[in-house]
Amino acid sequence: MNNAELSRRDFLKHTLMAAAGIAAGGSMAVPSRAMAADIGPIEKPDLTIGFIPLTDCASVVMASELGLFKKYGLNVTVSKEASWAAVRDKLVLGQLDAAHVLYGLVYGVQLGIGGPKKDMAVLMGLNHNGQAITLSNKVKEEGAVNGEQLKKLVAQKKREYTFAQTFPTGTHAMWLYYWLAANGVDPMKDVKTIVIPPPQMVANMRVGNMDGYCVGEPWNARAIFDKIGFTATTTQGIWKNHPEKVLGTTKEFVTKYPNTAKAMICAVLEASRHIDAMANRAKVSEIIGGKSYVNAPPPVILGRMQGKYEDGLGKSWQDPDYMKFYNDGEVNFPYLSHGMWFLTQHRRWGLLKQDVDYLAVAKQINQVDLYTAAAKSIGVPVPANPLKTETLFDGTVFDPAKAAAYATGFAIKA
Repeated sequence: MNNAELSRRDFLKHTLMAAAGIAAGGSMAVPSRAMAADIGPIEKPDLTIGFIPLTDCASVVMASELGLFKKYGLNVTVSKEASWAAVRDKLVLGQLDAAHVLYGLVYGVQLGIGGPKKDMAVLMGLNHNGQAITLSNKVKEEGAVNGEQLKKLVAQKKREYTFAQTFPTGTHAMWLYYWLAANGVDPMKDVKTIVIPPPQMVANMRVGNMDGYCVGEPWNARAIFDKIGFTATTTQGIWKNHPEKVLGTTKEFVTKYPNTAKAMICAVLEASRHIDAMANRAKVSEIIGGKSYVNAPPPVILGRMQGKYEDGLGKSWQDPDYMKFYNDGEVNFPYLSHGMWFLTQHRRWGLLKQDVDYLAVAKQINQVDLYTAAAKSIGVPVPANPLKTETLFDGTVFDPAKAAAYATGFAIKA
């Protein structure tokens, strides 16, 4: 056995001992009863949970690696998926019990605008921040390294500019469209947009299939590492502490297996709390960087996991708003207003043809009561109000009480 394998084993052993209440000297403390016994009988212990190879799959992967699913009575297979469309289809068909999934994908399926219509459920948030918009070196050579310069470049109409996102109703599409529009570029008229699975972004940019893309890490850092592009903006630069991936499933699953759903939440919450300790992030980056998971060099993952950013243009900075997985439970609470925001953007860009009852749809999908029960059982703080007002980088304020007006109030829209 090599040193890397020993190091990983020691790390997992130490973490599992801590979770079980075993002191360093080997004595066993009384285990917490905030486990499966408090949740109730597990209706479906054998589960398959999907993920896409992205840094923000870490809490699902680590819940498995650290034995936290087993702690809560679950036998989980984590399944690496090829695309968000595959995740969608497998959730709808029941081939996946749950998944690390785009927030907006879940809402799109609920409304039948992102594939087959099916009632869906958001169990919890998985991360905030940590995505980016990457532009190609060709765009830099043409004179654009920021949004203002990009607008001038596109306006010259010397050629067609192509931008990629990862799923039509997903988070990356919404960040890309919002940023382009805030800089005066109409994403529906002025440029071409295409859909590319996250792990394929770098390869497609390398061969010139797009001029820019929005995706999760490590595929923005990897473009810099491979010297094919640069970071124009981070998504936390668009919206500080924005919601991103969620633990998603179908409403049918929650109805049939509520205790199983609670157990999943508890396990992933514990993993999220573990990852948010900066001291653990190097080892977590090493584990998720393996071929079974993200399949990327750990240094490419680790830098931005630690908030150490460089943009590929010579600028380096320590970003306080790096990817968060827990943040005292703030990341994980399924705020209704977060779901409502994605609906407003679906309406803005014509994916929704008319207004819906934004709050009612969010209440159908986001499992606030279920999450609250699970979180409280293991001592995770829960906010008092599931609605909050947000301000994005262009100064526009989203008030969930005025969602319909917000959706149609932008100068650039479909």
